Amino acid sequence: MPSFKITIAYDGGRFVGWQRQAAGISVQGLLEDALRELDENEVPVAGAGRTDAGVHALGQVASFTLRRVLTANVLMRALNSRLPDDVRIVSAEEVPASFHARFVASRKTYRYRIWNADQLNPFEREYAWHVRGRLAIDVMQAAARLLEGRHDFAALQAASGTQRTTEREVFASQLFAHDDSRGAGLRPSPACLITYEITGSGFLRHMVRVIAGSLVDIGQGRRTPEWFGDVLASRDRTKAGPTAPAHGLFLVRVDYGGPA
Repeated sequence: MPSFKITIAYDGGRFVGWQRQAAGISVQGLLEDALRELDENEVPVAGAGRTDAGVHALGQVASFTLRRVLTANVLMRALNSRLPDDVRIVSAEEVPASFHARFVASRKTYRYRIWNADQLNPFEREYAWHVRGRLAIDVMQAAARLLEGRHDFAALQAASGTQRTTEREVFASQLFAHDDSRGAGLRPSPACLITYEITGSGFLRHMVRVIAGSLVDIGQGRRTPEWFGDVLASRDRTKAGPTAPAHGLFLVRVDYGGPA
């Protein structure tokens, strides 16, 4: 009975999220349906992270065990032939039966994309949050760096969060500005793509989206980086900024083992 680790990319726009639910289409559900047909058996799929409705992935990871003996390449082709075009298996490998995509993950990287311009690029409308008015990128960068290290992130989670512990370690928290003429820099042009990337040991529900919303408040001059530190210390969700829209968020990568 071979066990596999697969890496999946998907456009989350039409899905209720990663996790199978009573109603709506989920990525996990599509994979389990495809594997049931392929293996002629119910195949539970474990995902590395439960992305919410509308959230995208470049490198989600999942694991499962089959009764049928297949090579990783045959498995990848067979799954992609059964999945819709907005879900692709980008790699597959056989792993020990003890491998579990969620429980043995050492770190995850998320990216949040903000289109900062008066007019929204139509090709970004489903993959970036449109924020008008020039943002203070350098101030936002300073605030983002305050999250690095081990902290209690209770103030930066969904109001309905139910995790037993809200302490997490953030290895990197960085913000970049990009425009067509100068690449990455500290000050945006009138049309600017801003990307926020965070790598951590784990994440609370809506945590990255609340961070993104808070950083935009800081970039608009409504708050200061020092305020962000006070919010973190307060453990009070009501003191943080808004939850940014789901469609700007991407699960970029899941790492296993030692430091990446």
